[in-house]
Amino acid sequence: QVQLLESGGRSVQSGGSLRLSCAASGYTYSSYCMGWFRQAPGKEREGVAYIDRNGRTNYADSVKGRFTISQDDAKNTLYLQMNSLKPEDSAMYYCAADYRRRGTCPPREFPYWGRGTQVTVSS
Repeated sequence: QVQLLESGGRSVQSGGSLRLSCAASGYTYSSYCMGWFRQAPGKEREGVAYIDRNGRTNYADSVKGRFTISQDDAKNTLYLQMNSLKPEDSAMYYCAADYRRRGTCPPREFPYWGRGTQVTVSS
């Protein structure tokens, strides 16, 4: 079974930087589409960034110019580099993956999810 494990979340001051990682195991082939989501208390889950097998990326307007999604296929690891962090970026961050290798990126629904890593940005 595919397993996704996020890491790197912590408390950081406003304006700081943080890099999240998502290690994938249980699958030996590259993903079709991977993404980062976040959810703050009392708010809906938000898609933050996506990357497909060709390296094409898509970002939410709220993070454009500040966040960068990337992946290392050799390490089966997804990254989210977060710069110029703001208090409103505080949330539980989740990674998600789709290995079906067909359809759109992002898909209507990601079949695999991690448990999340907490990011807290203080002012």
